[in-house]
Amino acid sequence: MGFDGTNQEESTTKRHASSKDESLTIGVEEEFFLVDRDGKLIDQGPETAEHGVAQSDGDPDLKPELLRAMVESATGICRTGPEVVDELTGLRAALASGAGEHGALLIASGTLPNVQDRSAPVGPGARYRRITEHVGEFLFSGMTCGCHVHVGVDDPATAVRVTNHLRLWLPTLMTVCANSPFHDGRDTGYASSRHLLWERWPSAGPPPYLDSVDQYEQLVADMLETGAILDRKMVYFDVRPSDTHPTVEIRISDVAPTPREAGLLAVLTRIAVAEALDSATPAERVPTQVVRAAEWRAAKDGWGAVLPDPAGGQSRPAPLIIGDLVARHAPALRRSGELEFVESTLALVDAQGDGAVRQRVAGLDSVIDMLAEQTAGQSLSAARTG
Repeated sequence: MGFDGTNQEESTTKRHASSKDESLTIGVEEEFFLVDRDGKLIDQGPETAEHGVAQSDGDPDLKPELLRAMVESATGICRTGPEVVDELTGLRAALASGAGEHGALLIASGTLPNVQDRSAPVGPGARYRRITEHVGEFLFSGMTCGCHVHVGVDDPATAVRVTNHLRLWLPTLMTVCANSPFHDGRDTGYASSRHLLWERWPSAGPPPYLDSVDQYEQLVADMLETGAILDRKMVYFDVRPSDTHPTVEIRISDVAPTPREAGLLAVLTRIAVAEALDSATPAERVPTQVVRAAEWRAAKDGWGAVLPDPAGGQSRPAPLIIGDLVARHAPALRRSGELEFVESTLALVDAQGDGAVRQRVAGLDSVIDMLAEQTAGQSLSAARTG
C-alpha cells in the first residue's frame, strides 16, 4: 500500500492544478568534485571558484566547499525550469573552465567513483576545520555531492506546513537524479549510494512531522544541546525550512547529471510545493521510519523504483507517480511555457536512464571522461551513454 491506503483513482480526481504554481520562485545549489582523468581528487577548489568568478560576466555565486577538491554553485531567484537550466549551464561552464586552468576536471556525481589514495585537505575557513575535527575520519570516506532546491514561501509557519507535505515526496524526488552507483572503485548496487553515506550525519534524513515553528526550533535547540551539531547550518534534514532564505529547501537529491535534469527536479519540487499550499488538509502523519524506508528503496532502485504514492493508494513506479503529478499541473505548466520542457526531459530520462544507469553503461574505466563531458551538457540528448 501507499502512505495512506486511500484509493488512487479517487484521490487523484479530487486534486486540481494549483493556483500557486506560477507564483512560486525556485533556486538551485549544486556541488561538484574536481578530479584528474584517473578520478583522483585535485585540491584546487578555491582556485577554481575564484577563476570562474573572474572569467564570468556579473557576479556568479561560485565558492569552495568543505573539502578543497570540491566546489559549489548557486543560481539566483528563478521562476521556470528553463531559466534554471540556463543559469546552471553558465555556472557549470565557468567552473569547468576554472577547473581546466588548474589541471582538473569538473564532475557531477553524487560520490567519487574511483579509489582514492589519500584524504582530501579541508577547504579554507575556521568553520570547515571545526566540522572536520568534530566529525572525524568518516568525512573523508564518504565524500558526497548533492543538489539542493529552494522554493520561496511566505513565512516560517508556511515552510513548516510545506515541509510536512514534502516528507512524502522525498523518495520519489530522489529518483529523478539518482547519480551515484560507484563508490571507492566498486559498484555499490545502489542508484544513489550518496544517500546512504549522507545518512551517517547525525542531523540527516527525513525530518519528523512538525506541528509548529516552535517545535522545529526546539528540535534544533535540542540537537545543538547534544553537541551532535555545531551550529544551525548543520541541520541537514532532507527537507527543511531554510535557515538563511525565505524558502523551503529540498536536500534529498544527488547532484544532477546535467543542468536539464536539475531544472526538471526544480520544477517537480515547485509543483509539489504548490500542491501542498493548496491542500485544505494537513499532511498525513507518516512515521519517520516509514519515510526513511521508502527513501532506502528509492536509493536502491533509482528511476523506476516502486514507491508509496503521496497522492494515496498502492505503491507505484516513480515515473508514474511523477507523470500524474505533472498531469495535475499541466494547465499551469502550459501557461508558464514549461510543459514541453518537463515532458521532453522526462521522456529522455525514460529513454536513457537515470545518472546511475548512464554511469554503469560507461563503466568504471570510462566513467570519469563520461562525467566530465556530461556535467557541462545543456541537454540530456547530448550526454554520452556509451
